[in-house]
Amino acid sequence: MADEAVAERSAEPAAPRAKEARSPEAPPRGGARGDDKAKDAPGGANAPGSADAPDSDSAADEAAEREKERERAADRFKDRTRDPLAEEQGEEGPTDAAAATRARRSGQRLLTSGRDFIGLDRSDVGQLHIGDINIRLDALRSGLSMRNGPVPEEELLRIRRTHIEPEGYVRLRRALEARRLLVLGGAPGTGRVSTALALLEEVTRDGEGGQNSERVRRADPERGIRELAAQVVGGEGGHLRGTGYLLEPALDRPGTLPPDGMDLDQLASALAERGSYAVVVVSVGSAANPLLAGRYGAICPPAPTRELVAVRLRKRLEEEHGDPVRDGGGGGEGAGGGPDGGRSGDRSGDSARDRDRGPDEDGSLSRLLERAAELREDPEVTEAVGLDDLRPAEAELFASLLAGHLLGSVGRAELLSGCRGLAAVQAYEWFAGVDRALAAPPPGDGRTPPVRSGTAALFHPVAFRIALAVLGGASHSAVSAAAHLLTWELSVQSDPDSTPARPLFCDDPESDLALSRARPADGTVDVAGAEVTGRLIFYRGAALPAAVLAELWDRHFPVRAPVVRWLRLLADDSRPQVSMRAAVAAGELSVRDFEHGYSELIRPLAEAPTPRRRVFAATALDQAAGHASHRRAVRKVVDNWSRHGTPALRWTAAMALGYGRSADSMDDALDALAGIGVRDDGEQLAVASLNVVRLLTLPECATVLRRLADWTGHRGEEYQDLALVSIVRLALTDVDEVLDDEPGTPLGDRGDWPLLLALAATRPELTGKLADLFWTALNTARSRDVALDALETLLRSASRKDGRAWTREGLAALLPALIAKEQDRRRLDWLLRRMMRDQDRPLTEERARALWRLAVPARQRRSEEEESHG
Repeated sequence: MADEAVAERSAEPAAPRAKEARSPEAPPRGGARGDDKAKDAPGGANAPGSADAPDSDSAADEAAEREKERERAADRFKDRTRDPLAEEQGEEGPTDAAAATRARRSGQRLLTSGRDFIGLDRSDVGQLHIGDINIRLDALRSGLSMRNGPVPEEELLRIRRTHIEPEGYVRLRRALEARRLLVLGGAPGTGRVSTALALLEEVTRDGEGGQNSERVRRADPERGIRELAAQVVGGEGGHLRGTGYLLEPALDRPGTLPPDGMDLDQLASALAERGSYAVVVVSVGSAANPLLAGRYGAICPPAPTRELVAVRLRKRLEEEHGDPVRDGGGGGEGAGGGPDGGRSGDRSGDSARDRDRGPDEDGSLSRLLERAAELREDPEVTEAVGLDDLRPAEAELFASLLAGHLLGSVGRAELLSGCRGLAAVQAYEWFAGVDRALAAPPPGDGRTPPVRSGTAALFHPVAFRIALAVLGGASHSAVSAAAHLLTWELSVQSDPDSTPARPLFCDDPESDLALSRARPADGTVDVAGAEVTGRLIFYRGAALPAAVLAELWDRHFPVRAPVVRWLRLLADDSRPQVSMRAAVAAGELSVRDFEHGYSELIRPLAEAPTPRRRVFAATALDQAAGHASHRRAVRKVVDNWSRHGTPALRWTAAMALGYGRSADSMDDALDALAGIGVRDDGEQLAVASLNVVRLLTLPECATVLRRLADWTGHRGEEYQDLALVSIVRLALTDVDEVLDDEPGTPLGDRGDWPLLLALAATRPELTGKLADLFWTALNTARSRDVALDALETLLRSASRKDGRAWTREGLAALLPALIAKEQDRRRLDWLLRRMMRDQDRPLTEERARALWRLAVPARQRRSEEEESHG
């Protein structure tokens, strides 16, 4: 093509150009022609119809043999450019590499590395001691320590003064007044008991029991609703008229049957007869669903976090303020009773931290409250808390920490550590003694074998929390399915002689969300390479996933076996959103006990016959390498595998090296990949070249390009092939498939671009090196066909089907450097003509001319025209 029109002359051999580092088979990149293999270029001297074709039979036979050998070499080269991740599905099978990269990135975001959870004695987690703060969490839950009997009047007074009404509180009170009975459902710790006591205190205050000193009572949960109804009717044992009853039946124990509608009607009738009220508090879940769905049922929403913290904080500051507060410390209990006058906190902060260290000079409560509000919104404090909303006990502790810091008794480091402990305490409560009822001897006469039923229902909430910690950000259905798999594993581990039974139609997604502090969100899910809308699920707090895994792995050793089996099942999942997130979680678990993680998860999967399991192991290794404490061990493992491992281990090592954290330097990573790629006649050259390309997304990509140039000039053909395959793969790989960066970076914003063009557009200083390397692949006989196909793919990406610009910017940077001589332009002319004649996807003449103008700038075209005219 010349200027605006397609060139009329026929294509000629592509003359090479000088090149510093090149394959011996490739012609030099200059005016002189290289070896005879360059004559195989489109329209070359050995092309059909050439005047220089040999005449003798021997010469013809020799040429035919050379052609066959060239075709065999080209076939071998093409085989090495296959996708090494598609071995299970066939050469052309999809691998969803971009989806896997996005899933890994999402998993890493949710599993925050390096959180220093508060050091506390979790055998007595109800007691927390931070600085001068000594809080018993059990005491923060109204009436929790009382099993049966009247609620003290001072407790009711405290509830009246401090209770924060949740949304819909008035509706709950009216329902209780109308029906006398309310079944109140909610997740443990959300303030449902406090709300129940507030309702009972309010409705009995002005009722028949207003003068009764025991007007609110806790009913024995062991006796149940039927016995409570009988006691109310009988009026014995302190059950007076106008009394309010709080009942918390244990519905989650194996073999326990919930009350039915007739039982509730009987109790409501007895309450109406005696002018009394009752609130039955239940945990949301399959056992309580029939109760909550009936006419007495209602869901108790949690109290708003901001109001909770504000009330608790004011209360704490009023208690601690006491006497006028002096600068740097204060009087009163918990306000700094150390020998330094309450100045025992951390004194190593910057000026901002110094401002938070103690009250201002006048010590006024209003000023303290203002500074408390500022401190509560401090980004560092918010990140340390890591919870989207706080429950009443957590709000109490958080307020105590803020107050202690403002009054000088809690240093900055202690404040942040205590805030991080909130998620750890929640994780402890979720798992503490879940299966204690199963482990205890069953009641009976000892002659009949115990019947242990309901293990699946018991373990499902626990399994859902673990699945959400591992797969957070995936679709709700994927997390739920994984939770059921884990429920089976936990049930079998706990009771191996019984087959777990789980009803098929009793799941309640809303209960799963409430019991696990989870939230749904609309988002996209990768399906067969396409993004579709889906319902995703996350924890309500960035600190919870890591806290759950830490609690699970560090304190509950028997659960490791079923969790390991479960993770191996997830490693086989064909959905990247599942397998890659599970791999990231496996890496985090391995950091907590590398010996166990390596022997039970990483090494067995690294030697697996399927690429999917080996990718899982490599991803887990890289996740562990992200921790400075384990980086050296991971690098030693990967180096040993790459040098002395089995073929499967070398394959896994190559994938780990491609992440860029499993070697001491970029040169070391490239040396290891070269060793893997050239060994055994290039058996694993495909996976080695893939990971060389992955390294090109890192800041040290100039080092990678330099090594590729060195390999093209290497005497060993295996090194040349490694370079050539990597160059072709660079042109065929999209950025999304290999980049870890989030959108918003120069490469991240070009996710669907070929990486070669994205680098040319964003790193102009590398354009010459990229063009030289790709030119070498185009002019080497065994790689030329594949490279030409890759060049066609690049050219077709200039604009989208609807005509909008796509990679035009990258082509404008690369093509002039790639098409610098007459012979290169003739090859481009030949390729554009072939694309225009393509029967399936013909290139329009307009687009062909536009591509020609990109490759041959106007100034260059004018210069050539002047030369041609003398």
